[in-house]
Amino acid sequence: MLGLSPVEYRLMLPMVELGIFALGILMIDLMIPREWKWMNAVGAFVGVLFSALCVWQIQTLFPRGAIGFLNSLLVDRFAIYFWYLFLAGAGIAILMSVRYLDVENEHHGEYYALLLLSVIGMMCMAAGIDIVLIFIGLELMAISTYVLVGFLRRDRRSNEAALKYLLLGAFSSGIFAYGLSLFYGLSGSTNLLNIARAVSARNPHDPVVIIAMLTTMVGLLFKIAAIPFHQWAPDAYEGAPTCITGFMSVAVKAAAWAMLLRILGYPIFIVGGQMVVLGLYPLRATYTPVIVFVSIATMTGANFAALTQSNTKRLLAYSSIAHVGYMLLAFVAMGTSAPNSPGFIDGFKGILVYLLVYTFMNLGAFAVITSLRNRNVIGDELDDIAGLYSRAPLEAVLMLLFLLSLAGIPPAAGFLGKYYIFLSLIESQHYWLAAAAVFYALFGLYYYLKIANAMFMRESMEAERLPISLGMRAALGITALATIVIGVYPEPFIRSVNWSLGIAQTPHAAAMLK
Repeated sequence: MLGLSPVEYRLMLPMVELGIFALGILMIDLMIPREWKWMNAVGAFVGVLFSALCVWQIQTLFPRGAIGFLNSLLVDRFAIYFWYLFLAGAGIAILMSVRYLDVENEHHGEYYALLLLSVIGMMCMAAGIDIVLIFIGLELMAISTYVLVGFLRRDRRSNEAALKYLLLGAFSSGIFAYGLSLFYGLSGSTNLLNIARAVSARNPHDPVVIIAMLTTMVGLLFKIAAIPFHQWAPDAYEGAPTCITGFMSVAVKAAAWAMLLRILGYPIFIVGGQMVVLGLYPLRATYTPVIVFVSIATMTGANFAALTQSNTKRLLAYSSIAHVGYMLLAFVAMGTSAPNSPGFIDGFKGILVYLLVYTFMNLGAFAVITSLRNRNVIGDELDDIAGLYSRAPLEAVLMLLFLLSLAGIPPAAGFLGKYYIFLSLIESQHYWLAAAAVFYALFGLYYYLKIANAMFMRESMEAERLPISLGMRAALGITALATIVIGVYPEPFIRSVNWSLGIAQTPHAAAMLK
């Protein structure tokens, strides 16, 4: 029985389910005819549902979390929250993919298998508290994503994007691994708890500690596409299949944020009055100024670059980078506040809420762009979306909803994420950073409305009505409903974020719980 306990079997079950379905899809794909290829999507979607059911069982059986595999896998509320996000992103991406792959004549089973395998890697990144497991999960996710970006084998843009992503990703992974190896040398352990203890016992200005911290941060900032480590994102987003671009923009980014929060460290619970921290949290006074610089550079560079884009996928790529800058501001508030203070708690909540609403509103925007693809039109230029209201009025209205949400206009869900981030900056007395974030949000409103102007005010280059498949309708319906409901009635979702952090309902009375 490999020496695994029943608890460890239960903890690995969501990942095992995804692996079984991925392998099953690869085998079944060899036996079904071309006209039945949509069954691969059905199998992948069922696999996502089964994995979500297993996550719910873990949540029910271990309400305070559980740890296993030689203290390398911590499935706590934080990890479970991210696991649900990954599965939601994968499920919606599968719905978006069926017709798109048919149009591209690339409907193969390995597409869905790679999608499920990438989610397994993400789960390891979110739940791992051992740098070896985290790195294995990162590479499983990254390698699967490299192939998915280049999945359109006859498209030169897709090939070029995959090659650039592979080369830059391999380079950043090498730097990241070098930083982690230095921390292993300093602590003699690969466990983030032991690394935190070793780092806290050393001089934070030790040159080796500084080099290890900076090289580790390079890898982390590359994965979330923060400037100046963002070069891969616009090309990868433009060249990848549009449904994969949407998946990368939410699920891959959420996994990178989960890894960043695990490694840079945060208090996870209080035992006997003692706060337990992970990773590099003792170095927060050293790395927070770096985060301030990167966040300002990210908001500045991404927002100005987005103003000049005529390709909607590149525009949304720079938009995605700009949103990383906003979330990094919440991390600044966390790094300069006590763990049980309102600034820390609301900053942490801001990041998790932002990732939640971003999953739905950004996937919804990419779903509309994906629906434009047909035999003659690629669908990712502003000219392609011109006059969309006359061809598909419902899709145009939904796209406007997603754009307003991305811009942070209430009552759409995007306002909620920005609210908590701005609140955390004010509570931690970073007033000038809050003012800068509000200023840059105006840039976002401009280039989002540029897309809306093309949809409603320009003449369409195509006269025929836009056909929308059943799967795409389901994806648009789920994302639109979530964007509206989270914005209008956010209380249940705020409670789920509070649950994931183990804090009380009232922010000013919040306390970390075991």
